[in-house]
Amino acid sequence: MRTSDFDYYLPKDCIAQRPCQPRDHSRLLVYDRTTDQIEHRVFHEILEYLDPKDVLVLNETKVLPARLKAYKVPTGGAAEVLILKRLGTQTWEALVGGKGMKPGQKLQILNGPEAEILQDLGHTRRVIYFHEKVSHALDQIGEMPVPPYIHIPLQKPSEYQTVFANVPGSAAAPTAGLHFTDRLLDKIRAEGIQIAMLTLHVGLDTFAPVTEADPQQHFIHEEWCQLTEKAASTINDAYRSGGRIIAVGTTCVRTLETAALTAKSDHRVAAFEGNTNLFILPGFNFRAVDALITNFHLPRSTLLMMISAFVNRRRILEIYQHAMQKGYRFYSFGDAMLIL
Repeated sequence: MRTSDFDYYLPKDCIAQRPCQPRDHSRLLVYDRTTDQIEHRVFHEILEYLDPKDVLVLNETKVLPARLKAYKVPTGGAAEVLILKRLGTQTWEALVGGKGMKPGQKLQILNGPEAEILQDLGHTRRVIYFHEKVSHALDQIGEMPVPPYIHIPLQKPSEYQTVFANVPGSAAAPTAGLHFTDRLLDKIRAEGIQIAMLTLHVGLDTFAPVTEADPQQHFIHEEWCQLTEKAASTINDAYRSGGRIIAVGTTCVRTLETAALTAKSDHRVAAFEGNTNLFILPGFNFRAVDALITNFHLPRSTLLMMISAFVNRRRILEIYQHAMQKGYRFYSFGDAMLIL
């Protein structure tokens, strides 16, 4: 297995720059692993593929408006801070852009507090200390951290937030969840389909390409996640009644499969809270997830590797080529796949 095995060429005009309106009118490619058949649908028609015994698992993480404009003190040079993870009350891990960002460098956040770089973590990662708490002020001083391949500004921050986002902490949106509307979720509940919520705070490393020639040598990032006792019970009840566990997005897959590692033999998952470093590559034995809703992912990414483990590497790349030919939109604001 080589990282190059997960490469493919994507024309730039296939990358979605704006979310679909309404959200649930994005396109849906349905792939059945049993029959090897592909169908082309609209996302709100997903209800036709769900059964009352099933449980739909959603990630209720909320994206922080964590991109902060700044300038260096005292020179005034331009800088930018993208906070990733809270380390203390006023200390955060962040990506810091600008020249000479060494420990001791002071920064003035635009419309916000002064800050100081404490530690160099390599590349552009830094530990940064804010002289005042910033978490409560992010809505006023921060911008949403949309991926760099999206070049059209958001019309409003909620475009990069799921309608069920509830727990602040992500540096990026769990994008498979962006296709759902409140109306569609109400219809799903009305059909008797259970919905279970979990939380995984998405880090930017999720989208970074694997640079090692051998993906097994890649240092997988850790992300904090939580599956409550209530959610675990809902999932296990669905399993015992013959229903499927349908993960909405790779973040849910990662959390559920982490929670499956300590589950009892007659359970699919156990309650879990903490960091996960689970790296899902082809050959992985899925214990929790029966079906998956996901977007179309970047070449050489850990997410594409996970999808290749769930389907088959050659087949998933064939499906991606087919999707390009059919005009599907890729990446965060793109169309969706349902893998059965």
